[in-house]
Amino acid sequence: MSKGPAPEVVSDSQPPLIAWGLLVLLALVWGSSFILIKKGLLVYTVTEVAAGRVFLASVFFIPILIKTFKTIPTALLRYFFLSGLLGYLLPAFLFAKAGSEISSALAGTLNALSPMFTMIIGVLFFAATSKRIQIIGLFIAFLGTLMLIITQEGSSLSLVNKYALLAIIATVCYGININLVAKHLRELPALVSTAWIFAGVGPLAFGILLFTDFFSKMSDPANLIPSSYILILGVLASGLMSILFNRVIQLSSAVFAASVTYLIPIVALSWGILDNEPVGYQQWMGTLVILVGVYLINRKKRTVKLESS
Repeated sequence: MSKGPAPEVVSDSQPPLIAWGLLVLLALVWGSSFILIKKGLLVYTVTEVAAGRVFLASVFFIPILIKTFKTIPTALLRYFFLSGLLGYLLPAFLFAKAGSEISSALAGTLNALSPMFTMIIGVLFFAATSKRIQIIGLFIAFLGTLMLIITQEGSSLSLVNKYALLAIIATVCYGININLVAKHLRELPALVSTAWIFAGVGPLAFGILLFTDFFSKMSDPANLIPSSYILILGVLASGLMSILFNRVIQLSSAVFAASVTYLIPIVALSWGILDNEPVGYQQWMGTLVILVGVYLINRKKRTVKLESS
């Protein structure tokens, strides 16, 4: 485990085979999250899906919390809560509500906008700088977004899809959170900070679930399959995959790990097709345009971190 930020050096070496394998696994799990939300909503409510996955993820990280309890500065507790709220709890509710009204394929595609809002918010509020190529990428991604939200799936021009806007707001929350973590939590090992971020909102999610039928549904054998979807969303997608993502960064670079952004929409669209969702030509084009824009936004000199153990 890394003990703190390490220097970066330019590297032209190829990521090891295990890094590619983990990257594909991340894309498969995170890209499948949107179809799992859709299937979970067949039995669970929006509130139960959203709060349930966050609560289960917080339970997953309990061993790390116990191990690091005495080493966390109290001054960071507010940032853990803010990060958990903006990076996990609110997006979970927004994507669950969006998933109740739009296709999982469209939700998965809109998730790719996170780097765009990370750049915008970083420049506006966190003193980040941007290059001309990133500005061009921003406009391209924006055009791709318009292709997805101003047209109905498989039909002609219509009003903006308000449920698609919920998914976009979730990516705004992601953008704020990424900048927040980079500014205030970067001194901590990523695994430790992630555990404490979930600890900040886990009790809140638990409190919300007490006013629902979540626990009775989870204990009902008749709900075994939909309950397994919620478990996968919480323990696997939000818990274990965050650890593997950190491992990919250690094995290669943050730039290489960020390429999962381009794979997630492909997986989400594939699940949508398999589930007979209406995925038309215009949605494929909008997705392609967004990914081109995101690529330009993320384009920078490739680096790799030297981790201490």
